[in-house]
Amino acid sequence: MIDSISEVSTKRLHLTELSVNDHSFIFELVNSPGWLSFIGDRNVRSGTDAIGYIEKVIANPDIQYWTVRLKDGRIPIGIITLIKRPYLDHYDIGFAFLESYMGKGYSAEATQAVLHALPEPLLADKILAITTEANIRSIKLLEKLNFFYETTLEVDNKALRQYALSADQVQIDKLTQAFFALFTNTAEAPQFDLITELCHEQAQIIKKTADGAEIYDLGSFIEPRKKILTDGTLTGFSEYEVQAETRIIGQIAQRLSRYEKSGVLQGNDYRGSGNKMLHFMKHEGKWQIIQVIWEDNA
Repeated sequence: MIDSISEVSTKRLHLTELSVNDHSFIFELVNSPGWLSFIGDRNVRSGTDAIGYIEKVIANPDIQYWTVRLKDGRIPIGIITLIKRPYLDHYDIGFAFLESYMGKGYSAEATQAVLHALPEPLLADKILAITTEANIRSIKLLEKLNFFYETTLEVDNKALRQYALSADQVQIDKLTQAFFALFTNTAEAPQFDLITELCHEQAQIIKKTADGAEIYDLGSFIEPRKKILTDGTLTGFSEYEVQAETRIIGQIAQRLSRYEKSGVLQGNDYRGSGNKMLHFMKHEGKWQIIQVIWEDNA
């Protein structure tokens, strides 16, 4: 049985559990060309059929659907699904969006949000995803989310490609996202104290400079940033990954990250970008950051 996650939010999206009130949207989605081509005809021909379809989903303890809405206007644009299929050993995550909202990053944003919200016992060893070989867009999205191809299954005379995402990868993704979020003050004051949960107590943070390097421990790194992010010097600030690659070997891992940042510095628009290399170590089942090295682009 899936532990219920009632709602999840991201910068642009709000996800809530599917309800019968979503029947008009579901009618449109399951009859869209993409759904019919890659998922199949669910014989939903009316609003009543859509309500019946939703009621079956809600009643099944091995299925959970989230309706994805734009925060701006609360317009429903897609769904994220989590299913324990009888022919798979682990849970399967899926996504489906209306054609007019594809290619805007919403699918990746919503899928990652659900992955990060999943309780660790449900993650177990890994999360799976299945798709057809013809669904190139789905395959590209899974690869973007660091899923890797495992095998091809034959289900109901249909070939399905099985992809997997390790629980370690999910935890490292969450850890990295939380580290970047430490310095965001767009909506509320940053929670700087969380750095001691994310990082090993002896972690090093190093800035590559023109003259060599500035090397910090956690305290000396946080204090000057806490000041400018809370005294009005730097407002509306956010820093976020735009590209990342993670390599995990046993109980250690490395992540190469490209980032962008923006805000208002002393009343002037501020933008920047750069590169980060994060090193992680797993101890007693928990990943922590042990070193961060970064350089800002000139």
